[in-house]
Amino acid sequence: MKILYAIQGTGNGHISRAREIIPYLQEYCQCDILVSGTQCDVDLGVPVKYRFKGLSFWFGKNGGIDMWNTYINANYANLKREIAQLPVEEYDFVINDFEPVSAWACHKKKVPCIGLSHQGSLLSQNIPFPKEKDHFGRFILRNYAPSMTHLGFHFQPYDKNIFTPVIREQVRKCEVEELDHYTVYLPAYNDERLVKKLSGFGDCNWHIFSKHTVKAYEVGNILVKPITNDEFVDDMARSKGVLCGAGFETPAEALFLNKKLMVIPMKGQYEQQCNAVALKLMGVPVIPNLKQKHFKKISNWLNSEEKVIVNYPDLTRIIVRKIFEINVQRVLQNNNWDHGYQMTLKPRDYQRVSL
Repeated sequence: MKILYAIQGTGNGHISRAREIIPYLQEYCQCDILVSGTQCDVDLGVPVKYRFKGLSFWFGKNGGIDMWNTYINANYANLKREIAQLPVEEYDFVINDFEPVSAWACHKKKVPCIGLSHQGSLLSQNIPFPKEKDHFGRFILRNYAPSMTHLGFHFQPYDKNIFTPVIREQVRKCEVEELDHYTVYLPAYNDERLVKKLSGFGDCNWHIFSKHTVKAYEVGNILVKPITNDEFVDDMARSKGVLCGAGFETPAEALFLNKKLMVIPMKGQYEQQCNAVALKLMGVPVIPNLKQKHFKKISNWLNSEEKVIVNYPDLTRIIVRKIFEINVQRVLQNNNWDHGYQMTLKPRDYQRVSL
């Protein structure tokens, strides 16, 4: 059997999860790898057969998505060309981690595509949602990377095909202790803004991991460092707490390591708004931005000893086996794009968003 595992390269979470999943896939079949996107700082660690520009969202520097850079860097003619050129018909099926090129290629060529991503869990009606509806955000989730069926990951198993997070073996086995620093990963803010805001909390040390620097430097009680996988994991494991965006992998790993956690969801990013709601219900403090009016909440968090306890067993092998033993057979036999909450596209959506 020959499959294609297609991975979204925007951000580090998709790549980090893929590093754990790929060895189990290789036990079952020949597995080629595709990565699209341009905003990743983590090496996958295995050969990549296809690298595409795809369609990436660009991080801003003020707490949100940089829509202008996202727009001007989106080459839709190139995206259509990548979709047309990708030979998905050479594979028995595609496993897709929110990756648009392979998803749309499968849709056009009627090749089975199975979604395996955190975003897939957000299509369930059983997860927590923000009170304010975001129709555009929901539209993106449903149409960015359409799949026949989805297996999803979330902070809790809210539905039958939603699993707890894949925690990297490196994180599971790392030495955990509590030093006097806080680990910070807020890629949607620039270094200057973070240093200015966090320097006001001078009674603790901050270690900022930045997408915007290539060399480490110190400003008072703040250390700013470029992102490297090993150093970030080690820093987080030895931290007193973690301040980060409301993405998925970093909050999940911080919770697994039993660290105090506070999150700031990225503006204009519906996925992170959903994650923030789920984390808040679990007891994780959430603030919308780094404005001064929220400093008291940060101070309360720094002075608190409360931690959220989670149970995230290693289910990776079980999930991969489920794909091959259950979902693949069902999809290959039925070739049906309608599986309850997991359905991504309705027929009317094809015309509206057709590439």
